[in-house]
Amino acid sequence: MTTALLDTIDTPADLRRLPREALPKVAGELRDFLVESVSKTGGHFSSNLGSIELTVALHYVYDTPDDRLVWDVGHQTYPHKILTGRKARMNSMRQQGGLAGFPKREESPYDTFGVGHSSTSIGAALGMAVAAKAQKSERRCVAIIGDGALTAGQAFEALNNAGAMDTNLLVILNDNEMSISPNVGALNNYLARLLSSRFYSTVRQQSNKVLKGFAPPLRDLASKVEEYAKGMLTPGTLFEEFGFNYIGPIDGHDLNVLVDTLSNIRKLKGPQFLHVVTRKGQGYKLAENDPTAYHGVSRFDPVAGLASGKGGGKPSYTQVFGDWICDMAKKDHRLVGITPAMREGSGLVRFEREHPERYFDVAIAEQHAVTFAAGMACDGMKPVVAIYSTFLQRAYDQLIHDVALQNLPVLFAIDRAGLVGADGPTHAGAFDLSFLRCIPNMTVMAPSDENECRQMLYTAYQLESPTAVRYPRGSGCGAEIQTEMTALPIGRGVVRRQGQRIAILAFGSMVAPSLAAAEALDATVADMRFVKPLDEALVRELAQSHDLLVTVEENVVMGGAGSACLEAIAAAGLPANCLQLGLPDDYVEHGDHARLLAGLGLDSAGIEAAIRARLSS
Repeated sequence: MTTALLDTIDTPADLRRLPREALPKVAGELRDFLVESVSKTGGHFSSNLGSIELTVALHYVYDTPDDRLVWDVGHQTYPHKILTGRKARMNSMRQQGGLAGFPKREESPYDTFGVGHSSTSIGAALGMAVAAKAQKSERRCVAIIGDGALTAGQAFEALNNAGAMDTNLLVILNDNEMSISPNVGALNNYLARLLSSRFYSTVRQQSNKVLKGFAPPLRDLASKVEEYAKGMLTPGTLFEEFGFNYIGPIDGHDLNVLVDTLSNIRKLKGPQFLHVVTRKGQGYKLAENDPTAYHGVSRFDPVAGLASGKGGGKPSYTQVFGDWICDMAKKDHRLVGITPAMREGSGLVRFEREHPERYFDVAIAEQHAVTFAAGMACDGMKPVVAIYSTFLQRAYDQLIHDVALQNLPVLFAIDRAGLVGADGPTHAGAFDLSFLRCIPNMTVMAPSDENECRQMLYTAYQLESPTAVRYPRGSGCGAEIQTEMTALPIGRGVVRRQGQRIAILAFGSMVAPSLAAAEALDATVADMRFVKPLDEALVRELAQSHDLLVTVEENVVMGGAGSACLEAIAAAGLPANCLQLGLPDDYVEHGDHARLLAGLGLDSAGIEAAIRARLSS
């Protein structure tokens, strides 16, 4: 692999000094470097391969970082990072102390807005465009959003707001689901150059001025003729209705077309919408053929590709959920599965295949997913909402107002609870125990192993009220999973180890390291199972029979499960020596999951050390 030209680029200013005919070579070297780099570190892959030419063109045409580029989600920003002075650090991608997998303001002035969740780019870029106008600045603001992210309500709220404002905002739709046949592509590339040119813009503005002098019927007729003439040739009528000047679609891998079009658009005034068609995995055949498998990858051999076998390791919690929902669906025809665009991540692939009529992917619309589930529950269905902890945060109002307030039987299967390793703080499920347990009517459970997860899901499903089962990313301790499903007693924990002096009240993923620490301390360990309703009788009993009560959770300490235990002790009027262990009042950065927990004192050695330190004091 040779990157002689790419090696001369430390900043976009270096890129802009190159002759235009050198850009395809830059893109080629960038693609080779990206394949080599991600194959060694892992990370998001196919989406980044698809955004290379677009990234090169944007930094070539726009005066970054003065001009603002706002990326959506950030899955496609590795080329952006490489071109903005971070090429030498790509070997640290998503590792502790290394580059973040998403744009991060603290990391570079070129990362204008921190992201990780979907559909925020248009709103953020609009805010920047309004700020530029208020400051009488000529800088340009560009939002780059994918076709998946454009399915979210927040994106359309921002479009609705932006189209009615006199701001210089460009929204680029990076559409990597469509394909353009050669003849249609050539026509649309020509149209894009035409529609983005000053000639077209001037003619359009002048015609609008002239038409103002005509009677309303003639003016309306002329406007509709223009609208439908464009609508016959381009699919942009929707965005025109929002108040944008629609341009495209254009080939997002043709640098000449991209540079021409972006150069023209940069001179235009008002809200512009550019439709760019790209291909996930572009230039790497294995990723082109299976972009989903290559969306997020671990280290791999770039010649051989991803390993075909999955091995015979322990099942993940996600797999446990996926098997449970299929088994439960066979027992109850009322069960429906709902996900906000996370079929693979939430373990619903098999469920969709076996029960397609009962599977609902509502796109990246978490708020709608929860209200949709509430509506189904109102009329006798039993919805199961499969959602990541961090994504449920986006639907908090709907969780309270639409589900819990009406006491509807919706089960939330909450994946990625606790820390998530390389994805970092944007995806960490650090707050769900705190924000769930304060909601009336909610039942909240945290399994300590894979079998307990299956039985908790079954238990939650039996209730005629809102329930949540939160479980971590990856696999557990390898517990044997019982096929038979048995409901657990509601609000009851279980003592896993009987010791003396010290009682550890552990929740979910923290039961295993607590048991290991307890061996060295001869401590009692309770698997609390329920965060709400809490087993207050067990808490009181352990508080009265032990010298030190320790709560351990993979959730922020503030307002979490440990706080619930302290509230129970205070309500009972018991004097107790308590130690709360959990995630800090901070955002935990990306890195290896086990190392992060160890650094926070939440592995067995850390739990033991914290308890010994309290005893010695």
